Amino acid sequence: RPATVEEILTIEIKPGWKKGTKITFPEKGNEQKNMIPSDLVFIIDEKPHATFKRDGNDLVMTQKVSLVEALTGYTVQLTTLDGRSLTVPINSVISPGYEEIVRGEGMPIPKEPTKKGNLRIKFNIKFPSRLTAEQKA
Repeated sequence: RPATVEEILTIEIKPGWKKGTKITFPEKGNEQKNMIPSDLVFIIDEKPHATFKRDGNDLVMTQKVSLVEALTGYTVQLTTLDGRSLTVPINSVISPGYEEIVRGEGMPIPKEPTKKGNLRIKFNIKFPSRLTAEQKA
């Protein structure tokens, strides 16, 4: 006689798990007469984030800067995924394609809990559409 059985299963999501990670509960799926119950499998997905994109264990963000900031220096102020405030001073000239790497500020590495990937900051330089004679000088 078929019956519905409710059971609460808990999944402890570990920091740094990647999209596609499978969690299997053996023999917790549907049951049929004279057969072993099937496995219940959950597959991890990632929610998009407004600031960061994931690339392996690295986090990538794009910061908009003006041409003046790109040439004279810029300080990136950001809030990390774990809520900390991070200040990253950029003292070199930011050219198109330049990427600042902050070691150890990326995603946690599940198999090595004390290690993290890197934070990669890319820059989108806003060029002016025209310059005044004074600016040209």
